[in-house]
Amino acid sequence: MKTDDLVNVLSTRVEPVDSRKVGRRIALTVALASALAVTTILVGLGPRTGLNSAAAWAFLLLKIAFAATVTGAAAAYLTKLSRPGGSLRHGATIVVLPFLAVVALALVSLGSAPASHWDRMVTGDAWLECLVSIPVIAIVPFAMTMWAVRQAAPTDLRRAGAFAGLVAGGISAFAYALHCTDDSLPFVAVWYGGTIVLCTLAGALLGPRLLRW
Repeated sequence: MKTDDLVNVLSTRVEPVDSRKVGRRIALTVALASALAVTTILVGLGPRTGLNSAAAWAFLLLKIAFAATVTGAAAAYLTKLSRPGGSLRHGATIVVLPFLAVVALALVSLGSAPASHWDRMVTGDAWLECLVSIPVIAIVPFAMTMWAVRQAAPTDLRRAGAFAGLVAGGISAFAYALHCTDDSLPFVAVWYGGTIVLCTLAGALLGPRLLRW
């Protein structure tokens, strides 16, 4: 077969690419990973107690909203990164907004409390459990998210890995919030925010190795 004939044959068999396929795959992966993380937390650590006041419910919803917003924004940008050439920087800054919001609220909370209470507000009762649990629970969601990204064709592997880690950290923080009884904005800013950032950094380090074609 001549080269021109081969090109013609191949071109007639090209099917249109569904640009939404990547987004659907990542969305499904996030949903499944979230369900798995929540199940792991509720079975392994148990649901939180002490939800007998409006304030307790408000803090629970705030922690869930923070983690869910981070996860959703990161997953949306990760969908763009998963496509060839999807390494544009614009749009990524929206992921920072939830962190800025919770840090601002934490600073207001500290400013309105006596300095003698600050240490307790930051460390809470379970800072070590939070520090360990969120990164550990994030391992499986990270692996699932990286698998979904590998099915596409990312070109900026480090950035894609970082956002996969950010998604996994957000999912894990969302699940851990269903167990955590520390209702302090500084605690959320430091330990939830800090562990999510750790997951992001781990993803950035592992991305080039795990996503290499």
